[in-house]
Amino acid sequence: MTTDPRYPIGKYEPQAFSQEQKEKWLLDIRFLPEELERSVLNLDMVQLHTPYRDGGWTVQQLVHHVADSHMNAYIRFKLALTEETPTIKPYEEKLWAQLPDNELPVNISLTLLHALHQRWYATIRNLTQTDWERMVVHPEHGRKMSLWFLLGMYAWHGKHHTAHIHSLRESKGW
Repeated sequence: MTTDPRYPIGKYEPQAFSQEQKEKWLLDIRFLPEELERSVLNLDMVQLHTPYRDGGWTVQQLVHHVADSHMNAYIRFKLALTEETPTIKPYEEKLWAQLPDNELPVNISLTLLHALHQRWYATIRNLTQTDWERMVVHPEHGRKMSLWFLLGMYAWHGKHHTAHIHSLRESKGW
């Protein structure tokens, strides 16, 4: 744990491939929707519209952001599995968080995440080590990223934002 409210579980740290790490990250992908849903359980509208830190997104924006991000992740995985080193499309996550769909109830994105993560997990659960080495090109970062790197990053990403909500709840006594 860290004292930086932006990174309550620390920053993402890539790991070498191992069967044990793969199983852990796959479970993180599989169960993120349930964990995120539990993190917002019984929050009212005022609480959902509370930023998790000064200058940060509201809880509602965080939930919608995770759905946006993980939809992009799923597509990136499918591109990597069906094309040779595709260039992925970045998106302006801060601007996406300001679009009108972020005013929808969080259960819309939670429902989406449940379905999305079932499909994502089904797609990746039996990948070979060679499959995990498949690459995408991220033009903003100017580098290639393996599916293994992305698996870890998105496993971390879900836990990262869920921890934002848990930290807020703890600090506010919710």
